[in-house]
Amino acid sequence: MAPTPTDLVQWPFFDAKHRPFKAELDAWCAAHLADQDPTEDRAAVDARCIALVRRLGQGGWLAHAVAGTAHGGKEVQIDTRCLCLLRETLAYHEGLADFAFAMQGLGSGAISLLGTAAQQAQYLPGVVRGERIAAFALSEPEAGSDVAALQCSATALGQGYELNGRKTWISNGGIADFYLVFARTGEAPGARGISAFIVDAASPGLEIEERIDVMAPHPLATLRFDRVQVHETARIGAAGAGFKVAMATLDVFRTSVAAAALGFARRALDESLAWAKQRKMFGQSLADFQITQSKLAEMATLLDAAALLTYRAAWLRDQGQGVTREAAMAKMNATESAQRIIDMAVQMHGGMGVKKGVVVESLYREIRALRIYEGATEVQQLIIGRDLLKG
Repeated sequence: MAPTPTDLVQWPFFDAKHRPFKAELDAWCAAHLADQDPTEDRAAVDARCIALVRRLGQGGWLAHAVAGTAHGGKEVQIDTRCLCLLRETLAYHEGLADFAFAMQGLGSGAISLLGTAAQQAQYLPGVVRGERIAAFALSEPEAGSDVAALQCSATALGQGYELNGRKTWISNGGIADFYLVFARTGEAPGARGISAFIVDAASPGLEIEERIDVMAPHPLATLRFDRVQVHETARIGAAGAGFKVAMATLDVFRTSVAAAALGFARRALDESLAWAKQRKMFGQSLADFQITQSKLAEMATLLDAAALLTYRAAWLRDQGQGVTREAAMAKMNATESAQRIIDMAVQMHGGMGVKKGVVVESLYREIRALRIYEGATEVQQLIIGRDLLKG
């Protein structure tokens, strides 16, 4: 069999505490995340996602996605290696479980990192317990990677703001209890004139304009803000500092996207190894063919290389170092490598590889989005290249 995720914690990137943590996580996932039959029914996906958030909270795992022990976080600072081990292991077992965990962290991350004591006390305990579902609302119809192009506005009115505009591709859209919304407040042109706000889902004027169906069913939506009123205490950080808030949040969680890709890829390799041993062709097993062995070797090598880049970035961040380049390398390499590994797994399974309900078919649909969200591969290339030239 391929090296298990537990073997990773023997690498020098990890501390002694990560070994029992990983063993407990493996046991919990095996007991609570039995493979689910794939469904494209939106109501069923929503219900499953909500249930997973609750279950992750009850299991104590969401405490690792929140910084600060005062409101339920596991540690004062988020342990990036624990975050990555969680996402890799959850993704190995169930893509929607990884999604549920990741969005609790991303949607509440700015509150953990830069929120006031009152904001943290109001929102974080519910996030940690899995009782309040969080969402991160940055993208717009005409603004994805180009954050400076945001058009959603927040106009100052007395002791608060009025929000108008649209957000799209919002994960947890339609099931979230609150959204972290980035809107233009106009203190300066471009990215310097954006502020961040906590907006409760029940706020008058906030509507779900459209539910978005994608190839790997997850809760996604387009939001419309029509004169939505928020108090100034809902703003995170200073007015005009929203871009810094967004980047600080994404810097924490970008490496974990690479870890999720590792989980998908590792599952694909394990499925391929099992299939190659049992599948009979021309009087022998598929595993007896040299071409099969060659493909398995390529898959394993791609996986280990991606894991090394991922946990290097996580380790560096936990040492207090900046990881702009390293996180971009990890995210780019792990997602691209996972796509190749899973494609090879589908090919190895032949016709069974594209049958609904077969694990590798589900993995094929899950991995594609990771090469796009939280910075597409091409954006990561720009980040790496610019950082090299600057250095």
